[in-house]
Parts: sequence; structure tokens; C-alpha cells
Amino acid sequence: MLLYLFKRHRVVEYPVDPTWSGTQSVAEKPVESALPSTITLSEIQRGRLTKITEDNWSKAAGGGGGGKDSGGERRFNPELVEEIYKTELLVKGGRKPVPLQRVMILEVTQYLENYLWPNLDPDAASFEHVISMILIVNEKFQENVAAWVCFYDRKDIFNGFLERVLRLKEGIELSIAKKTNYLVFMINAFQSLGDEVVSETVLRLASLQSWHSLSYGCLQMELRLNQELIKKWKRMIRREAKEATKRGELFDPSTKLEVKFLRNLIEEFLEVLDSTVFSQEQHVIEDNKIIDAYGLKQVDDACVLYCERFMEFLIDLLSQLPTRRYLRPLVADVAVVAKCHLSALYKHEKGKLFAQLVDLLQFNEKFEINDHVGTQLTDDEVLQSHYDRFQSFQLLAFKKIPKLRELALANIGAINKRADLSKKLSKLSPMDLRDWFATRFLKLISEEDPWSERVDFLIEVMVSFFEKQQSPKEAINALPLYPNEQIMWDESLLPSINYSGEEFKITEVKQPNIGEVKPSSVTADVTFSISSYKAQIRSEWNALKEHDVLLLLSIRPSFEPLSADEAAKASVPQRLGLQYVRGCEIIEVRDEEGTLMNDSTGRINRDEWKPPKGELRTVTVALDTAQYYMDVNNIAEKGADDIYGTFNILMRRKPKENNFKAILESIRDLMNEYCIVPDWLHNVFLGYGNPSAAQWTNMPDLLEMVDFKDTFLDADHLKDSFPDYQVCYCSFFINPDGSENLQPMPPFRIRLPKTQKGGSHALTGNKISGVDSADGVNMEDTLIVEAYTPPDPGPYPQDQPKQNSARFTPTQIGAIISGIQPGLTMVRTLIITHSNQALNDLFEKIMQRDVPARYLLRLGQGEQELATDLDFSRQGRVNAMLVRRLELLGEMERLARSLQLPEDVGYTSETAGYFWLLHVYSRWEQFLAACAENEDKPTFVKDRFPFKEFFSDTLHPIFMGESFEKDMRAAKGCFCHLKTTFQELEECRAFELLKSTADRENYLLTKQAKIVAMTCTHAALKRKAFLQLGFKYDNLLMEESAQILEIETFIPMLLQRQEDGYARLKCCILIGDHHQLPPVVKNMAFQKYSHMDQSLFTRFVRLGIPYIELNAQGRARPSIAKLYNWRYRDLGDLPYVKEDAVFHRANAGFSYEYQLVDVPDYQGRGESAPSPWFYQNEGEAEYVVSVYMYLRLLGYPANKISILTTYNGQKLLIRDVINRRCVPYDFIGPPSKVTTVDKFQGQQNDFILLSLVRTRFVGHLRDVRRLVVAMSRARLGLYVFCRRSLFEQCYELQPTFQLLLQRPDRLALNLNEITSYTEQHVEDTGPIHLVSGVEEMISIFNWRYQERYMSHQFDHYMTYSGQNDQQNSTTLFNAMDTDTPVQHESSMEEDTRIDGDVLPASHSNGEVDKEASKNDENDRQPKSSNSSEENMTE
Repeated sequence: MLLYLFKRHRVVEYPVDPTWSGTQSVAEKPVESALPSTITLSEIQRGRLTKITEDNWSKAAGGGGGGKDSGGERRFNPELVEEIYKTELLVKGGRKPVPLQRVMILEVTQYLENYLWPNLDPDAASFEHVISMILIVNEKFQENVAAWVCFYDRKDIFNGFLERVLRLKEGIELSIAKKTNYLVFMINAFQSLGDEVVSETVLRLASLQSWHSLSYGCLQMELRLNQELIKKWKRMIRREAKEATKRGELFDPSTKLEVKFLRNLIEEFLEVLDSTVFSQEQHVIEDNKIIDAYGLKQVDDACVLYCERFMEFLIDLLSQLPTRRYLRPLVADVAVVAKCHLSALYKHEKGKLFAQLVDLLQFNEKFEINDHVGTQLTDDEVLQSHYDRFQSFQLLAFKKIPKLRELALANIGAINKRADLSKKLSKLSPMDLRDWFATRFLKLISEEDPWSERVDFLIEVMVSFFEKQQSPKEAINALPLYPNEQIMWDESLLPSINYSGEEFKITEVKQPNIGEVKPSSVTADVTFSISSYKAQIRSEWNALKEHDVLLLLSIRPSFEPLSADEAAKASVPQRLGLQYVRGCEIIEVRDEEGTLMNDSTGRINRDEWKPPKGELRTVTVALDTAQYYMDVNNIAEKGADDIYGTFNILMRRKPKENNFKAILESIRDLMNEYCIVPDWLHNVFLGYGNPSAAQWTNMPDLLEMVDFKDTFLDADHLKDSFPDYQVCYCSFFINPDGSENLQPMPPFRIRLPKTQKGGSHALTGNKISGVDSADGVNMEDTLIVEAYTPPDPGPYPQDQPKQNSARFTPTQIGAIISGIQPGLTMVRTLIITHSNQALNDLFEKIMQRDVPARYLLRLGQGEQELATDLDFSRQGRVNAMLVRRLELLGEMERLARSLQLPEDVGYTSETAGYFWLLHVYSRWEQFLAACAENEDKPTFVKDRFPFKEFFSDTLHPIFMGESFEKDMRAAKGCFCHLKTTFQELEECRAFELLKSTADRENYLLTKQAKIVAMTCTHAALKRKAFLQLGFKYDNLLMEESAQILEIETFIPMLLQRQEDGYARLKCCILIGDHHQLPPVVKNMAFQKYSHMDQSLFTRFVRLGIPYIELNAQGRARPSIAKLYNWRYRDLGDLPYVKEDAVFHRANAGFSYEYQLVDVPDYQGRGESAPSPWFYQNEGEAEYVVSVYMYLRLLGYPANKISILTTYNGQKLLIRDVINRRCVPYDFIGPPSKVTTVDKFQGQQNDFILLSLVRTRFVGHLRDVRRLVVAMSRARLGLYVFCRRSLFEQCYELQPTFQLLLQRPDRLALNLNEITSYTEQHVEDTGPIHLVSGVEEMISIFNWRYQERYMSHQFDHYMTYSGQNDQQNSTTLFNAMDTDTPVQHESSMEEDTRIDGDVLPASHSNGEVDKEASKNDENDRQPKSSNSSEENMTE
């Protein structure tokens, strides 16, 4: 939609003329010349700017040169700033407002941080100084790096700088390029309202004072519509007049910056739009008619870019409530939208993007919201407002305008449309229109506006003001959910066509629902054959399942091939002959015999599944009803083609990218509902009111007494968790003999204060304060703690609950407290994650805790990847419940036998229930009554317990007969076991009554399961089904929430229907890390312009909502953690990473546990790009793989090593090298993972080999969040392969690379160690051997390989492989110089060639180290060549 404008955001290399020299200025070069190559690091280093940098502001150069004064300190030279601006930054023509490559060089050399900013005097700085800073800040925003950070050290000066920027245009006429750069800076500033140093100044421009610039009529109308502002307006007038009197000046608000700034900007834009984009030439044609020859003159591209940017600026102002509140009337007063609609650019071929932005501005201007309160207007309120406004207009027309008498008496429904209203108003003369609508009555525009002389403008303003606007709900309901051939095609992506369909036919079109015109459903059958495909492709088509999305294409290729010029100009649909595209959703898939395939509804039992038969497949699909209605109307009214009879191509998408329809459908459904989110979350999400309003301390019904169960390991752990509090022991800490129990044992209950306060920015979990007035106890530094003895759960080992063994930190305890207030005390919890892997990791941890398996349910496709023998899918849980039912009924029969009763009580769960009431519970009550009278008899319980025979099979005797109290506790434990057994049987009763698998699964989901886990994708796909089933839950826990889109975060909150008009959700817990990578949004327009890559988690952090930030890491060595802990607030280390022996031992064979390895050009080449954005670096690939092979020779397990890189191209290149170097040799094999940093987020491994790839420009690693992810994946060893000279000068990466560069930049090995185990301390480097480069690393591997394995240790490999393999193995790297890496075509294509199916049959990297990996110390011991492997699938 907006790609034309926002392709700029993807620019990370800038074109430069290969003949360019550093001394040539931009002004001397042709501005619009085609520049084929990209700027390189060497060009930066040898240019004139580099010499200037070294002499004047480079810290690395030490400041040598002529830039110093006599004291040795650098002098600031304003003339140098002016010279750099005029020779390097000034553009005198063309569309581009800046010379991108020159700005990039200056930004990389830290021109702003080290020269412009430290020497800025806002009052005395020159124009060139200020505009240079503007250009560098704009470049930082374009590169998506922190732009305002360097200004934090001098906030007062920065405010002065912004003031100077706002007044920069006073008395100066700027060129269109300068205006554009200035406008981009203002866009960036208003998009940074979350930054305090920026918002304080720029928000002044959006204050009530700006209303001084409104026309009289508009001001009066706004004040009448907002009565509460009248007093505020009068107070402001009095205050301003008083201040002017004190200064001895006349009160003239029009001279103030806050009043005139935005008005002047808008008028400047309108002047450019009206007179500069086109030259106003007139041509006389036949009949002496005069026309404007806009279409005959060349468009000024720079002016078009300026107009597009200005639309973006206004959209930003109206889409943010703090700026919209007072600036929307200003935009309406000037009638910006109407003037843009009537402009020549709006209708011109080159104004397509401008027209889209104008329409988006109109949408924002008319958005249905109360500007001053921020509440959404309901449909009824909007409609009533329209009727009131139109009724007032009709009344005025009836009284004052006789020519509009017909309009005044007409039905509103007949004239509120644009065409009808325009027709009525066109009857008025130009003089009447201006007199009545601008001068005398309505005063919708100022009579001083020169546009008020134009009839078309006056009518456009009137129609826009009084017509009935289409609501967003109406617009979205009318849109199809699937893309079609007109709106879907992205020229940068050519989808592959997978299959030719054989037959398509509509099978059913249902009648519309009441109040709608589109059909309620449209279904069709598509039949196709898979006979001609290979096994892999056939299996992919056979894997189609319910809810998958397919695309139906109609292609009519041209029989005349296009010429080269025609092909270059043609769009992708034109080149393909693509006529139509329609989407559909699969309902079911059947094979040739009509048997249902891939059923997920429970209609077919999993045990009855059979492979599909035949080659034909029939897919029943649901078509988009809105699109079908539009197509049928076009056929009936316009005689268009019958689209549904022309389809000849069936196309499928990758499953990972195929959930768009479910997301769009959910959005559409939610647009038609009210009360979407709970009230406590609504205002917080919109940024209204108190940011901590939804914090647990401010919620009602807080728990006063919290049972922490096994959270604390002992009393010392409890005290350590609240270091700022004194623990107050209650009577439960007194021993029976009256002495004080100084070491009470958990579990503990803690009485929390009634009044609790969290920190202003982050909850720490132990900053609880308040006063308990009822007890008179000062609670500010006291916690009342009770210890209690939990009831005996039963005599069998399986009755004993699993205990926590983690020693939580105080911050983690704070998180636990916030998590249980108040929501998690409810019964049903929904767990959501972004990926299947994260969900499985979390689910496996839950399974290890004291949660019965019958209450756990895992939904989605990743359930089979769980590392457990139990099946937690819906059908698996149903089967488990049925098996468990038989086991429990067998226990009932045994219990009946022990009581000498008939065994038929175990026939069903129902009969077992009667058995419980009549025979079991009654006996227990009688036993309790008897015990109450015989508490003085130690052997009474042992003698009279009614179920003693049933529990005779325990490992140890239950009753000792020595103490009544002890035996009574054991008896209650036995009864607890029986009670739990009967409760389980009662839960099984529904599965007896429900006969179909589907009904049983639905009952399990809606009633039985207490913890339901799924991915956000599954939640979106199944939302409608959840609503139909009546699925309910009280709590939502979302892991990886900083990686989930806002809409994908909202959908899991809305999987249940409202209760009495209110949302049921009680508690929402978001877990994530906003310092790491955000959600992936591939469309750059949506990512950069709409900021769609912001997660809800990040939004809450930016809004200042209190959060708990964990302050200790438990993954990596403390030394490795220093590479990224600077990014966090007070991030320390958990005790075990400081104490555990594995973190103290060195990495055998290496001198350092982490290191940066400088990789020069390999065979004369650094980075390469076989296709755009597909970066590879052969030298780094070979180096990384050779180090991996060295690790394997030392005996490091392959499953403990992962290779990461920052680009897909390098990932595929490394995999290709591994396929050739490692996979053929069983003692090496592939590593655990070869993937990108982005894909590896959320995962970890002991040893990480990281390739940064780039040698020309830093690229997207400048995003500090990606750097944090890259540095934080390793536990024991991290080795970074990159070009040192490039990355060490990057400003954003300095904290990490300064640490890395404190060590040698050549790989340091300890060649005295020949196994993976060492007793050497991590700080002891041992004898250091510095590797000169990849060639020497290869030699070291070959030497070590021949020395260790050729003589005696791997004779069995030689026997197996034979003489030929022996010869090959002795020269493992001989082919390196001749092998050419495969250069893949697309970075979007996933390579799975080493996913296990290509490993040789003799590959034995299997089970030995899987067992050993359970213990870190064992993993470091010398091993045989066997090691476990994980699939390489991402």
C-alpha cells in the first residue's frame, strides 16, 4: 500500500559512483545519476571526511592534527561545519532531499555525538550547524537506532536546540529539499512523545494556545461543542494579557510561536501543493476553452515527496490523542483535506501515494472519538450527532436560504449522501455559496481564505461536513477477508504456483442473515490430482487440513511474448497473465474414496486413521461471502466475467504465514462488539489516566493472607526474599513445649498489608508499605508469617506432591506475589506463547510441578514435540481419562472386596458414586465419631480404622499404635487418598455419558482442563470455535509477549463471551523482554510507518505502567553476561552461576571463554550479496565451520554447539559448508542448530559461534535489541567472527565491543589440551596460540585430526569406511580451495537439507551424550565420537 514511500527505510547501503573520490563534493556530481555500487568501509576510510574526522572529532585517532589548540585540546571550528554542510550535505536538485551516502558516513563517524552536539550553543549556532544536526538525527531514525540518547547529558541545551529548530525558518526562505528535511525532523519529534526530553517542547505546539489561529467561526463552534473549555479559554486569555502587560507589550497572541507555527506550516504546504508541484501554464484548445495543462508539464518529484511527507506529518498529529485534541480543529479550519482532494496532484499518476495518504488523513480527521475525553463514540452517538448537525442545517436553510427550501424539507435519508447533497447545493450561485457558508451563516471556512472564491471548494467543504460518513465498522464489514488480484500483489514477491486444479464448482450458497445482503456462507468443492508430484510435494498437499487457506487463481497467459522493455515496465500480474485471485478456507479434505483426511474435529478416532487412498483429492472450501456478493453483483449489473468459472490454478502458502485470514476475521468480529477488553485494562491500553491503575496493588479484593506453599525452601529463604522487612512470627512458630521454633519449616502463609504500594517504575516485590489500623501494627517494615503443617496427602508415593527446588530471588518473589493477586486464585488459566518451542518448554516445566496431568491440555500442532510419553492433546487426554477410569474402577472393586461388599460397585462411575456415599463416607463418619470419644487410647485408630485392609499394600505400616495424633493424621491421609480417587471417578463420569469423541474433547476443553496451553496462532485460528463452545477462563499468562503483535496479544484475551456485558478476564500476566527483538513484520510500510512491530508488552512499558524487571540472570558465565547486562537495570547473576564448577572451568582448547575474532577478506572477498539483502561471507563461514570441527575433535558434544548468524544468506552458506565438511563424517556431524539470531531468540546453548557477516556496513545489527539477543544465547562460550574495523566504530554497539576488544582479535587457542575436559580455571589463559586466519585454523584441524585419530583411536572408522575413505579423511580440507559455496536464490527460503533425512546411515551421533547431557560436568568429560543431535528445522 505504501511501499513507494517507505522503501527508503530498507536502505542500509547507499549507492555511490565507483569513480567518486573523497574530495569531490555532492554539488559537483550529477544528482540523478544512476549509481550502481554500494559504499564500502574502505571508501569511508580513505575519503576526505575520514581525514577531517581524525583531525577534529574521532576519539580513536586521539585528536591528532591541526584541530588542536596550544593546550592540546581540540578547537571547534564553525567554518568547518559550514564547509561540510555546503560540500557534503547540500542538495540543489532532484527528488532526494539529502545525499544519503554522505549523511551515512558522517553519522557512522559520530559527527553528531563528538562534534556538533558538544559544541552547540543554541543561541549562537549557525543555520548550517542546526540543519546538520537535523540531518544526522533523521538518518538515525531511518537506520532505526536510538536518536535522542546522546542528548540526555545536557537536557537544558537540548530544549534550547529544539527551540532553535522551531524558529529556524523565521526570515529564511528554504529550498524544497530543506523543507522536506525539516519536516522529517518534525515527524520524528512528534513520533517521540514517549521521550520526555522531546515531548516537553513539542507538545507546546499542540496546546490550547494554537486555537488563537482559528477563524472566528471555527473557534466559536469548537467552544460551543466543548463547554468545559470556555472557562479554560478565558483563564488563558487573562493570563496571557496579564503577562503581556507586565512586559509592557500589547497583547497580540498571533505573534507567539505556539500560535503561528503549525498554521504557517500548513499554509506553506498548501502553497507548494497549489503552485510548485506543477507550473501554472494554460493552453487554449479548440472552441477557445482554456484548460490547466497539469498533465502536460513535468512534475517536480521533490515537491511530491514533500507533499507526501506533510500528509504523514498531519496523520501523525491526528492519530495521537495529545496532539489531536487541539490540532484537529486547526486542520478542519484550513480545510486541508478538501483542498488536497481538489488539487491536481491528487488525480495525477504520480500522486497515487499522496492520494492514499489524503484519504488516510480524512479517516483520522473523522475518527469516531471524543477528542477531549478519549472515549470511543458508539454507533448511536455518531448517528445522532450526524442527525442533529443536519437538522440544524435544514432549519437554518428553511429560515434564511429560500433557494434551499427543497433541501430543508427533504427526508434526511434522501439527501445525506454525497451525490444528492452536491446536486442540491449546486443550485446556488458562487456569490450565495460564499456569502451563506463562509461569511454570514455557517462560517465553515474563513472568508479571508483565497479558496473561498472557488465553487467546487465550497461545495466540497459543505458536502464533507454534512454527508453521512461510513463508519469503520461498516467499511470493514464490507471488505473481503482474502486478497484479490487488485489489492494483493506485492511487486517485490513473486509467489510460486504449486498446482493446476482440475475442477472447481460452487456447491452451496446460503441465504443472507437478517439485516445483511451478502450470503451467510458460500461453499465449493475443488478436486485435484497429485499423481505427477514427487513424494515430498505430495506429502505437503496431503497435509492440508481444516482452516488452511488456499488461493484460487485465474491465469490467461499472452501468446505473444513481451519485449525486454515491455517486461521491465509490466507488473507481475501482467507478466503472468494473472486475471483473478480469490481466497478460500478449507472445511475438510477427502481422498479418492471419500474418506476424511487430517480430521481435527474428533469425527474420526485417531486409532482408526488410515493412509489416504488414490491420487485424487477433494477439498471442500468456504469462500469469502463479501467478495462473492461483490462478484455476483458485477456479473449482474456490469456484465463482468463469471470469475468462479475461470479458475485454473490452486495455490497454497507456507503454514507459518497462513493465519492472516483468521486474524482479519477476528478483527472484523471484534469491530462489531462492544466491551472488548476488561474495564481495568481499557484505559491502561489507551494510555489514559493513572498508568498503574491495573497494577495488582490497585485492584479490589486483594488477598490478605497468601499461601506460598512450596515457594520458600526454608525460613532463611523467606527472610532473604524480603531483606527490607522484619519477619514477625505468629503463634504457629511456638513448639508444643512452649519454646520458640527458630527454624520453622515451610510451607508458609504471609499476611500482606491491606495498603500496598509498588515502585514508581518497577515493582521489586518487597517494597510493600502500609498500616494495619485494625491490629495497631506498623506494617511498613513488618510481615506476619505463619507456618503450618499441610494435611497428609496419602500413604502411597504417588500421593506425595512434587516440591519446588528453585531458590527464588526477591524480585522473583515479587513477581509471584503480583501473579497471584487476584486472578490466579481462580480455577482456569490460559497459557499463550508465540512459538511451539517456547510453549513446549513452559508446558514441560508445568508438568514437573504438582499439577495433576488430567487438568493439563495442550492445543495445536506442536504437541507431539513435547518431551514426554504422555499425550496432552485433546484426544490423548480423553483416552488417558478413559484408561484412568478403568484403573479407578478396579480400585473400587478392590475396596469393595476389602469391605466384604459385592464388587459390582465398580461397574460405572455412577455406581461408584453411590458406593462412596452409602459405604465409604458413612463408615468414615462413624469412625470419626468414635475417635472423638477415645482420643486417650493410642491404639484406637490402628484397631478401628475401617479401611485398614485396603491399605495393607503400602510399602511401610501406616499405623504404629504409639500415638493417637500420629495415627489419626495417617488415617486422614488415607481418607484423603480415597476422596481424591472418588473425585477423579466423578470427573470421569461425563466421559461415560458422552459417546462421541468430539463431545468428549469439547467437554475436556470447556469443563475438565484447568490449564490450557496454545500458541497465539492457534488462538486466532480457533477463536470462533472457542466462542461457540462456550470456552471460559479467568487468567491469561502470556510468555514471549514482547515478540507478539498487539492484535495477536489481544485475541487470546477475547476467546470467551462476555458475561452480563462485562469481560470475564480477571488477570493478565505478560512475560517478555522488550530489550530483545520485537515481532517480525516483513512489510516495511507497516513496520516503519504504522509501528506494527510494537508489541503490547512494549507499549505498556513505554506508557510507564509498573512492571517487574528480573535483576539476576542464570544462563551464562558472569563474564559473558557483562557483554549485554549494561542494557538492563542492575542485572546481576544468580548464585549458582557464580558457584557451580562448570562456570569456573575454562573451555578446553581455548584461552578465553569469549572472544571477537577479526576475519579479513578471504580470497580477496569480504561480504557478497548474490541477491538483494541476501548477504554472505565465505571467509567467516569457513572459519566458523573449521572452529566447530575443532570443537568436535576435542570431544565437545554436537548438541551443545550452535552456529548463529545475522543473515539468512550466511545461514544457508554455513549449512552448505557443513554439508560438505561435516555431515559425511560421523565423528563430526552437524551442530545442534545453524540458524539466524532472530530465529534463535528464546533459545540457548553452551557454545555459540556467531558470524556477523557484514564488511561494508554494520546493517541491522545496529538495532541494539538484536545485539542483546546475539550476545545472550551462550552459557559457557561465545566466539564472534566479524570485521573488527567495521563494528568497533559503531556508536550503538560500543558497550559490548569495548569489552570484546579488550582481548586479542585473533582466535586464541590452548593447543596443549586435547580433550573437552579441563581443570583449568576460566581466568587462566594457559599457553596462548593466536590463529592468524582461516587457513591456519584449517591447518590446525588437519594436524590435530591426523595426530589424534589416524594412529590408533578411530580404527573402527577406517575399517568401516575402507581405504578410499582413509585417504579422503587424511586430507579433509584439501578440497576447500576448489569447492564453491552454493549461492541460494532467496533469503526467504528455508533450507532443510540437513534435517536428518540426508545424514548417512552410519551416522551415530545419537544416544550416548543424550544421557550425559543431563549433567553439565559429565558433558565436559572426554567422550567418544558419539554425540546427540537435534534436527536443524527452524
